[in-house]
Amino acid sequence: MAKITSREKQITQTSIVGIVANLLLATFKAFVGLMANSIAILLDAVNNLSDALSSVITIVGIRLAHRKPDKKHPFGYGRIEYFSAILIAGLVFTAGATSLIESVKKIIHPVEPEYSLIAVVIVSVAILTKIILGRYVKHKGEQLNSDALVASGADALFDAIISASTLVCIVVMWMFDVVIEGYIGVIIALFIIKSGIELFMQPMSQILGVRSNSETTQSIKADIRGTEGVIGVYDLVLHNYGPDYAIGSAHIEVDSNMSAYDIHVLSKQIQRKIVTKYGVFLTIGIYAVDQQSDALGEMQNSIRTLVVQFDGILQVHGILIDEPLKLISFDAVVDFKVVDKVALRQQLVDRIRTELGDYTVEINFDIDYSD
Repeated sequence: MAKITSREKQITQTSIVGIVANLLLATFKAFVGLMANSIAILLDAVNNLSDALSSVITIVGIRLAHRKPDKKHPFGYGRIEYFSAILIAGLVFTAGATSLIESVKKIIHPVEPEYSLIAVVIVSVAILTKIILGRYVKHKGEQLNSDALVASGADALFDAIISASTLVCIVVMWMFDVVIEGYIGVIIALFIIKSGIELFMQPMSQILGVRSNSETTQSIKADIRGTEGVIGVYDLVLHNYGPDYAIGSAHIEVDSNMSAYDIHVLSKQIQRKIVTKYGVFLTIGIYAVDQQSDALGEMQNSIRTLVVQFDGILQVHGILIDEPLKLISFDAVVDFKVVDKVALRQQLVDRIRTELGDYTVEINFDIDYSD
């Protein structure tokens, strides 16, 4: 097992706070719910138990996620955090579905609850506790980049609203002698189910692969572009292997007269800068730009101007013109809305050959991975 990190320790401590708070709330609510024969309060207690179990899963998940990389899993185990969040979502969804079934039973076979002043006091305390706990856990989750903690915090704040609905049941019962327990239970259950689905979607998107944060990618590109010797930066791709570990790649444009040694030094300088500031190790690819030939530069500008006029082309880079071979090669970033890329490529080839002559044209369509 890997050495416990500061992030792991803080996530564990925050989760323990959640476990203790939810177990206390569940105990009090279960007692009051049984005494008052209240399905709404009992469902609220069950929800608190699922929240406590979620915190346990978060702790286990963060410990497993920080295992050292090995031959079988060379990128480490960081994505276990996402699977932990998916498991939590499943528990929440199951609790919601069970609550829905029990609430419907209460509507079909109603039993009049017996609310007391102590029930009102405990539910009120639960609301206040959930608000404080939710704000604390969510803040720590955002601070530590933990989807599981953020989701738990948001769920706790939402639980405060659910508990408030229980107070509505009590007030309605006292004022109008009308039992709406089953109906409120259905509403609570549906909200729990909705919360479970939302909790599932975020980690699932991370596992499938989502577009990297725009602010981060633009900042990384700006730092690379600001390195002496870099003319342009393109094709930045970041691969997420957990909330706190990512690797990636990028292409840079450099003067074609730079020596291999100078390019090597420049690449290492960029890697060191990015890994220090962002914790991301980048593999650097090279595009050579001839800044000496005016004719070649003018031709490259013509290609760039011509290509970006086509609808769906977001960017052109890596332009290579090989006169002895009569070859033109470049990369083009294509918008996701483009359906027929084969037709678009042929249109580009025909237009370039019409404008610039009988060249062999090779076009690589890049995916719009990052901003």
